[in-house]
Amino acid sequence: EVDFWIIPIIQGFVQIEELVVNYSEASDDEKSSPETPQDSTCVDDIHPTFLVALISRRSRHRAGMRYKRRGVDKNGNVANYVETEQLIHVHNHTLSFIQTRGSVPVFWSQVGYRYNPRPRLDKSENETVSCFRAHFEEQLKNYKKQVIINLVDQTGREKIIGDAYLKQVLLYNNANLTYVSFDFHEHW
Repeated sequence: EVDFWIIPIIQGFVQIEELVVNYSEASDDEKSSPETPQDSTCVDDIHPTFLVALISRRSRHRAGMRYKRRGVDKNGNVANYVETEQLIHVHNHTLSFIQTRGSVPVFWSQVGYRYNPRPRLDKSENETVSCFRAHFEEQLKNYKKQVIINLVDQTGREKIIGDAYLKQVLLYNNANLTYVSFDFHEHW
């Protein structure tokens, strides 16, 4: 009876921009030169614009401060989960790409207030299996297939979390998941 008074809201971000893509044979250096005349012709004079929308939605489940809320809960919700959708509308076609992010879906935490406290596993591999499964069953129900990109430091103090994550992926053994480990610390 009180639904009338409840206003649904999201915590997130929305931006919509109209973009014009100019196609020319000039190099980037030539384009940026003040002597180069700026040609504004587009490949399609009828519809020279792209409409681009970016929408990010943060989950209300397991939200919290970065070092205070980590890992997965008993229902398969991961900390600080965000779904970002990029929409591109061009030539009467709309394309969509969805990216999700969240904490590694195992039971882990970081204790303390100092910068980058050492992570620790809070539950065993066997205690984690059902919650990990619940997380990815929900993901696959929504998105059908997923590419997991593990950004955890593979050699440093976060290695324990990365190893636990990979072990859970192997135990889950689902053909609709592709696991990629990318240690951006190595490429920084």
